[in-house]
Amino acid sequence: MSISDFFDSGFQKRNQDHFAAIVRVAMSDGVINNEERAFLDRLARKLDISENDYKEILKDYASHDINPPTSYDRRLERLFDLARMVYADHELGEKQVGMLERLGVGLGFNPVNVTYVVDKALKLVQAGVDEDNFIDEIKNMNR
Repeated sequence: MSISDFFDSGFQKRNQDHFAAIVRVAMSDGVINNEERAFLDRLARKLDISENDYKEILKDYASHDINPPTSYDRRLERLFDLARMVYADHELGEKQVGMLERLGVGLGFNPVNVTYVVDKALKLVQAGVDEDNFIDEIKNMNR
């Protein structure tokens, strides 16, 4: 029995939407490279995305909504995943950063400071911090 059997379709839909948002970032440069593909594969397993759903999302990622999590920690977890995808090919382009900023607003970050939050997030990912330290650092930047 998979973890998705324990949750309703709303939970699965949120995971699919989150996965689609990450695919959207991966596709911002027009191609998914091997490192991005490996990250997507790992994330799909983590989010319990079926192989069929995976393929469908790759074909039509733009049709999925950005469903912001209600808790700040969950937003930070999603931002961490998105920032890792943006940095997966170790090149940051304006288009990718802009996409991450728009997704950040969609996740519920304040439009006034989303550029600052995204910049900090990308620097943390570049430094190789893990998810727990990422969350702590982002939380502490507001203090």
